[in-house]
Amino acid sequence: MPNLRIELGVSRSAARGTKMRGRRFSHIRRVSLIFIASAVVGWCAAAGARAQAPVDYFPTDNWRTSSPEEQGLNRKKLKKLVKRIRRNGISGIDSLLIVRNGYLVSESYFNGWGADDLHTLQSDTKSVTSLLVGIAHQQGLIQSIDQKVVSFFPEYERIKRLDDRKAAMSLRDLLTMRTGFNWSEDPYEGSPLFELNNCRCDWLKFTLDWGMREPPGTRFEYNSGGVILLGGVVRNVSGMPTDTFAQRFLFDPLGITRARWFYGEPDNLPHMGGGLNLRPLDMAKIGYLVLRQGRWENQQVVSEDWIAESLQHSVRFPRTFAGRPVDYGYLWWLLHLEGRAGDGPDADIYTAAGAQGQWIFVIPKYDMVVVSTGSTQQFDKAVDFLYSDILRAIE
Repeated sequence: MPNLRIELGVSRSAARGTKMRGRRFSHIRRVSLIFIASAVVGWCAAAGARAQAPVDYFPTDNWRTSSPEEQGLNRKKLKKLVKRIRRNGISGIDSLLIVRNGYLVSESYFNGWGADDLHTLQSDTKSVTSLLVGIAHQQGLIQSIDQKVVSFFPEYERIKRLDDRKAAMSLRDLLTMRTGFNWSEDPYEGSPLFELNNCRCDWLKFTLDWGMREPPGTRFEYNSGGVILLGGVVRNVSGMPTDTFAQRFLFDPLGITRARWFYGEPDNLPHMGGGLNLRPLDMAKIGYLVLRQGRWENQQVVSEDWIAESLQHSVRFPRTFAGRPVDYGYLWWLLHLEGRAGDGPDADIYTAAGAQGQWIFVIPKYDMVVVSTGSTQQFDKAVDFLYSDILRAIE
């Protein structure tokens, strides 16, 4: 089996004006002031226009590029960060891409990686799965996320350990990691996920048969098996393989032509918990889709309502990243611009996080998307330099 851990990569112990005064002016001073005020207003309008989301631009074919300073970022600070990574001052980083105002302002690859290389997303795949569930819901294939999970799998007539708790489990419980399963992925070795990844068995039945610990919705417990079940739901309601559904309804509209999956049983089911590989440039497109509330060119690829709902703070402070508390939505993490989660959407950083350092950061307040991939056991290094370097480069 390839190097597919599909764990979050953090232990539970680590988790948790000038006011212009004056009334008497000569005619000349009054004219001068009007001229100055007009110039200031014009400058502010230009700056505001630069900061506003260019909603008419979508990088379906290629990203447009710009210098950092043209998009209000300090070039020297970003250059220092890239140099530090390149000199191995920050080890295990494979790529770093920064998009602002729809412009790719920084694109760097390290450790032999290049722009056309497909990179593992690990658990960033889960956030993509959330988008696919949203698309299925938008198409009317899923009526409600409060529908019961077992109802989507009539092919399994006998589910082991089926009790009232398992029968009550809903899609919402899978999306928010509150399944009630007696399931832990920390540590990975010997965990249910480790067993699933190595069993050469039917992943859907493996997860459906797993025992319960408590009623669903009780508490957060990271569960990749539940996300694999969501992939099975999308397959069953759409009548097509989940990867085909993803390509047709998500990747094709965004111009993503290359995607590689890790497959298992039944019937070459894609591993929705962490089996997707994309180019970092295409990871940035996923982030940009979320930044634009699910719209791409003239198409609402994912409904705006789903994007908003999936980024609500459904679970408060289940973990910390680099010492910063995070909330959880529907398979998306929610960081905060000041390092404190939960103070309103304008302060949120919508985050896809994967083991070994795979990150998509969506920062609506600054119209930014940041992507970083890696091959590191200290998986949250990118969170550190996001706060210490990238956000501080905003001018």
